[in-house]
Parts: sequence; C-alpha cells; structure tokens
Amino acid sequence: MTQRPKIGQLSLFFGADDLGSIMLEENVAAAAAQYRMSCEEMKRVITDTGFIPSQRRTLYEPL
Repeated sequence: MTQRPKIGQLSLFFGADDLGSIMLEENVAAAAAQYRMSCEEMKRVITDTGFIPSQRRTLYEPL
C-alpha cells in the first residue's frame, strides 16, 4: 500500500475496489512507498469503514 490508512479508507468510499495490491518484484512502487501496512492492519482499516475485506486471485476470484 502506498497511501496512509485514512486515504485508503476515503478511496473505498469513492469507489476503489482494491485497497492495496501486492506487487511482487515491483521495484518502482517499493522504492516510492513510504508507508507499509500488515495484512491484519489492512483488514482492520477496511472493516472500520464498514466494508468486508476479501483477498482475491489475479483473475479477481475470491480466495
């Protein structure tokens, strides 16, 4: 995730459907990111907004 939790929550209310994709071997995003969030913290951020967190596969199928 490259944004802070409150911005992530706000983006969900504006229609974002992905709070923070995992980008393996993505050096540009990793170098630019100044904030890191654990999976548990990300779930809490989503739940606190009233949305239901769901992890997905690359073809948008829920795990």
